[in-house]
Amino acid sequence: MPGTRKLGRTSDHRKAMLRAMVTYLLENGQIETTVTRAKEVRAVAEKMITLGKTNDLHSKRQVLAYVTKESVVKKLFNDIAPQYAERNGGYTQIIKIGPRRGDAAEMAIIKLV
Repeated sequence: MPGTRKLGRTSDHRKAMLRAMVTYLLENGQIETTVTRAKEVRAVAEKMITLGKTNDLHSKRQVLAYVTKESVVKKLFNDIAPQYAERNGGYTQIIKIGPRRGDAAEMAIIKLV
């Protein structure tokens, strides 16, 4: 089935969770989560970094509409995006780290390359 994964949540909850995870990823450089969530976060995070590479007012407002912290938006435009100026996509990496102890969900670390 094409499109986004539902992740067992309502659309509002899912959107809020992805916004928080993308913000945290851009703030800290890496997060540990399930593989399916990591794959969803990757898609959005790469779009945010691509927007950060075109450093104009419109792209800043688009990123501000999604990322929840202004300090993270500044970091994205000033520090993160310039690092990837020569790179066309593939800004994140997902590393599988095995099953979670409680429910055996497949875990992964997603980090900025």
